[in-house]
Formats: sequence, structure tokens, C-alpha cells
Amino acid sequence: MRTSKPISVTLGRQQSSVDARLASGAYESASEVIRAALRALDREDQVIASVMRAKVQEALDDPRPDIPAEDVFKALREHHADRMKAAKRHA
Repeated sequence: MRTSKPISVTLGRQQSSVDARLASGAYESASEVIRAALRALDREDQVIASVMRAKVQEALDDPRPDIPAEDVFKALREHHADRMKAAKRHA
């Protein structure tokens, strides 16, 4: 019994990528190309999630004292204001 169901998708510009892979002989069907692409996307998602978890853990483990939110937002506002001034000078 089939565990998946057929679907129809419109690939737009990506159709040429599928066609090139089929023409190369690397894949026997468009379904194989799409399954490989989804596996690659799953791996990418796993890597991103792993990196983000590591960054969060690194921040949690950082022994330096917390910076008050007011100070952070003040610095961001000042940085933004400086960037806006610089953009106006170059416009």
C-alpha cells in the first residue's frame, strides 16, 4: 500500500532545475528530485535549529552580567539615529 499520495505542484522557474537534473541522469523522475530537495531542506532546518540552540545556550551560559533592556534599546535608538543621519548625508 502506498504511504504517500500524488500531488500536483507548479514549480515556475525551478522547473528548469528539475529538468536539468533529469537530463543529467542523476535522477530518474521529478519525484526523486523533489524528495531529494525536501531531504536537503530538512537537513538545513536541522542545522539551523542546532545552531540556534547552541547560540541560546551560549547566551544562557555567558557569565557576564545582564544588560538592562533600557540600555540596550537606548543604544539601538542611537545607532539607528546615526545610520539615518549618515544615509541623509549620502543621499
